[in-house]
Amino acid sequence: MRWFYCLLSVVFVLFQGCDYMKPHTDHPITYPAQGVAPVEELPAVDTPQRAVQNSFFDPNDYSGSDIERINAALKDAGSCGGTVRIGKRKPAIQISGGNAIATLEERDIWLIDSAMLVPGGVHLIIDNTTVKLSNLCRDNMIRSANCWENCGTVEPLKNIRITGIGNAVLEGADIPRATGDGAKPLGTPEFVPNGPVSFGSDAGKAGEYQKGDWRNIGILLAKVSDFSIENLTIRDSHCWAISLEYCTNGKVRDIQFDSSNGKKINGTWQLFRNQDGLDLRRGCRDILIENITGHSGDDLIALTAIPSKPRPAGTGNSTMMLGGDEKISDGDVCNITIRNVRGYCAGGHHIVRFLNTLGVKMYNIILDGVIDTSPSGHSNRAAVKIGDKNRNWGGVTPLGDTYGFHISNIHSRSKSAVLIAGSLQDSTISNVINFNAENQNPIDCTSGKQYLRNVKISNALNAAVK
Repeated sequence: MRWFYCLLSVVFVLFQGCDYMKPHTDHPITYPAQGVAPVEELPAVDTPQRAVQNSFFDPNDYSGSDIERINAALKDAGSCGGTVRIGKRKPAIQISGGNAIATLEERDIWLIDSAMLVPGGVHLIIDNTTVKLSNLCRDNMIRSANCWENCGTVEPLKNIRITGIGNAVLEGADIPRATGDGAKPLGTPEFVPNGPVSFGSDAGKAGEYQKGDWRNIGILLAKVSDFSIENLTIRDSHCWAISLEYCTNGKVRDIQFDSSNGKKINGTWQLFRNQDGLDLRRGCRDILIENITGHSGDDLIALTAIPSKPRPAGTGNSTMMLGGDEKISDGDVCNITIRNVRGYCAGGHHIVRFLNTLGVKMYNIILDGVIDTSPSGHSNRAAVKIGDKNRNWGGVTPLGDTYGFHISNIHSRSKSAVLIAGSLQDSTISNVINFNAENQNPIDCTSGKQYLRNVKISNALNAAVK
């Protein structure tokens, strides 16, 4: 019987190790089967014993390409609610003839050919290293593992944490296959189609989709609750650096954006359109955003609640993973707090933009603290913009669709400090300083005062003289 008790002790230790790695939460962790489908084809590997010893999974302990190693670690962590720590890369090791040999080139950054897929209940840590998209990649940097191309439906996930330690960087490709959103055709110096072109080496190639889509987003989370994204630098994103769809109860903080509306490729400047920093799309609620810095090619932060027709999730012709709602109020964006924003838009658009249209409502919004850091000679359209009278966005929203805004402490060098281009009701705007000598109005209302109801404006002043 002695052998039986030895075996029982080993099983107990392994079980306790996996339990130790569970996140601190009172909520049960669920891991839908479809959430792991994209990585099911990876070669099977035994869970490294170091994971039990160190309480995290390390992609350096796995074999395969960089993305195979990372996703294998994420898959194993998903099986027990664990942590994946991506430190500086080490060459993959393979056993051949009893000898351990390095199978990949020496470099300490990770070069990935497809998205890192994060299951529910997993904490992904990027620790003083860079994860960079390869020139072969036409995919996200990070995506919640509940969605993929033509997935049809997206099941909710909980408890995803993405955390940077020290100098943690996510970086776009040197030569992206595609950039821009779903309305922008791809172009290169050799292939220039009609329309507002955005760079992509896939331009003109047979069999490749010729516009941008959701794969161009940096970090894409869909239907995720109880989440956090913290302490990352995102550089040269191919479209929106972070996009959240129907996400709730989360935090996005201490994020630096480093995107300039394009980059030099083979010595020539190429335009990357729609290079927003952080976008909250339809259905996002109860989210804290704070300590956002840097510059983006398009709006630094954008809350955009724009309806669309219902369709299967994951189709390749949209910048959103999910289709529209049967019940339009399901797409409302509300209960959002934004604090301490310091940055500018390199493409000259907006620092913070709020846009809801065609019956989707936006309400209970706090924006406290925007400092426009635009360099000399550069100007954004607005530090803060609310709504849009452009008919392409549905025109001015009816009174009552955009309400409960509290905007304060805005330091602007933009063409408009606060630009109201839609409707606004039951809101306050205070402590606005305009440093742009070309516009003597701290608050511009281009939609017309008839679209303002019960809006109190105080302490708005000009600090620049012509």
